Amino acid sequence: MGVEVVIEGLTKSFGRQNIWRDVSLTLPAGEISALLGPSGTGKSVFLKSMIGLLKPERGSCRVNGTDIVSCSEHQLYEIRKLFGVLFQDGALFGSMNLFDNVAFPLREHTRKGESEIRRIVLEKLELVGLTDTGTKLPGEISGGMRKRAGLARALVLEPEIILCDEPDSGLDPVRTALLAQLLVDLNTQTDATILVVTHNIELARTLPDNLGMLFRRELVLFGPREVVLTSDEPVVEQFLNGRREGPIGMAEEKDAAALAAERAGQADGREPRTDVRGIVAQLQPTGGLGSRPAEQRRQGRVLDSLHTLAPAARQAIAAAYADPRVTPNPPARQPLALAGATEGAEDR
Repeated sequence: MGVEVVIEGLTKSFGRQNIWRDVSLTLPAGEISALLGPSGTGKSVFLKSMIGLLKPERGSCRVNGTDIVSCSEHQLYEIRKLFGVLFQDGALFGSMNLFDNVAFPLREHTRKGESEIRRIVLEKLELVGLTDTGTKLPGEISGGMRKRAGLARALVLEPEIILCDEPDSGLDPVRTALLAQLLVDLNTQTDATILVVTHNIELARTLPDNLGMLFRRELVLFGPREVVLTSDEPVVEQFLNGRREGPIGMAEEKDAAALAAERAGQADGREPRTDVRGIVAQLQPTGGLGSRPAEQRRQGRVLDSLHTLAPAARQAIAAAYADPRVTPNPPARQPLALAGATEGAEDR
């Protein structure tokens, strides 16, 4: 099973420029999480801080009891073996062919023989649709192919934690969908903890168990997908809907005058108001793999916290959980728990 990652009070700056401050969240073991946020909010910096490539000024990031922020170089070297990382550009070695790029972690961190390494590398290349490309150099293939080769390399050590920095960038819609399905299937088979940084709203709505959002140098919220997708938080509403109206502007955040002008325009009916928020069906494992344990664990947490949510969110979750397209394998206790949670909701 994947490893829980507990982050508390993480703060990172470059010189006088604060990137984000006091970020606290827990990536539940064995679940898929996604981190959203406008460009320039430090999402990639957050991933690099999680694996010790960048050192935050304050806070902790604990993996298996080891704090990556304060541990020794030897401890960091050992804990990194738990991670598989897909960087935004693939981060391949330009002088190595794809086979050697994917084989690099095995040669660096294991004592496996070349025959075993060859078997594993070819298996991972086939998994990401790159069969018969092992002799090519990164400069000889497309950006999307480099991204998939980077994912193959991230998977060769059978990591317990997989970090993906904008895995859809450079991929066409079909391959983005195939990559998302691959991540779901991997999670189903290995129960690995997965964190995906993305701008892709469709991916964010359908792939993860948990969603978070960075804005104004802070973590706006982080929680189960059902809670975030029904949130009334203005920045979440604007981002999910891709609207011009709201706190997010071209220079990250708008001033009070700009927001007041937008509200006046909305009142006059000059801007259409559409809303794509709401709980949509989550991507399911490929047929034959069975149910995904992470989904049931997340749903259990949601049911336990229903009483803390606004009535509209409780109603949306109750309706979604009763829909077999949203929850094909609901835990047996759900109908009873939902009945108790929704009756008399206005009295709470």
